[in-house]
Amino acid sequence: MAQELIPGLPEEIALDCLIRSHFTTHRIAARVCRRWRGLFLSRDFYNLRRISDRTHKAVFAVQSLLLPAGDGDKSTAPPAFGLSAFDPASGKWTWIKPIGKYPNGLPLFCRLIGVDGKLVVIGGWDPASYRPVEDVFVYDIAAEKWRQGKEMPATRSFFSAVECGGEIFVAGGHDEWKNAASTAWAYNIKNDEWRELPAMSCGRDECEAVAIGSDIWVVSGYRTENQGNFEASAEIFNTETEEWRRVDSAWREERSPRGVVGVSREGELFSWAAAVETTTAVTAEGVVGVNMEGKAMVFVGRHGIFTREGQNSKFERMEVPEEFRGFVQSACYTEI
Repeated sequence: MAQELIPGLPEEIALDCLIRSHFTTHRIAARVCRRWRGLFLSRDFYNLRRISDRTHKAVFAVQSLLLPAGDGDKSTAPPAFGLSAFDPASGKWTWIKPIGKYPNGLPLFCRLIGVDGKLVVIGGWDPASYRPVEDVFVYDIAAEKWRQGKEMPATRSFFSAVECGGEIFVAGGHDEWKNAASTAWAYNIKNDEWRELPAMSCGRDECEAVAIGSDIWVVSGYRTENQGNFEASAEIFNTETEEWRRVDSAWREERSPRGVVGVSREGELFSWAAAVETTTAVTAEGVVGVNMEGKAMVFVGRHGIFTREGQNSKFERMEVPEEFRGFVQSACYTEI
């Protein structure tokens, strides 16, 4: 006879009680018994919480652990990066424990993606050797554990990455010889497998990817022969037909699109940097924007963090604890 989830309660009532528990209790709850462990750490439990609107949502960022050096500090040592977390419900900031392989800082320029209640750190440069890595690490937020995933199919730097339908899509960037890449792959976090996708029409270094419905937009970037001259075009990958199509004049800014491309409620592209500059007195450099379902959080380099309520309201500077004011390389807003 199967063990009851909660003795004396019908199965459906017991399950309804458990999906209401706060995600911070899941790691301890999983120790209660074998059945609870299988339940709390399963993808089905996450899906039940999402269907019942019981998931918890938070912002996570690859953020420098040290403040930028002042004018009087001549140190040229690059900052180390950690993984910070912001809970909009409580307003609290915390640090996620480091990856075992990189105890002193995450790979530089790595990409952070949230999917199915987990965080995925992909690629970047080894912070000691500055060599590009193919590493993939998955953090189970509820269990508070890191595991190493299957490596990327090839070394890439400054690629785009975005989640859609439970998979992570990676496109563009450049190889070890600084050649802009047209290749694209998809990573299935559940099966821990990569698969190759059809290539884009051209190489796109320093591009950015966003998901609009079932489409993946790979925006701007530059070709090998046009270093630093960002394309106005984008390429769209339909995840249902697995075909690309090109769109000209999709990105009208000359700056890098990395971290800057936002998607409006109408499904149109816009620039987080331009949006911040329109309503504040700052010059938006080092921008990473995060859409929080009607709210927005934008990390603006040395100027700090700005938030707004609604799509057309004014950005306001956010008060943040001193240790969380560091430069942000990548960020995401995800369900737990």
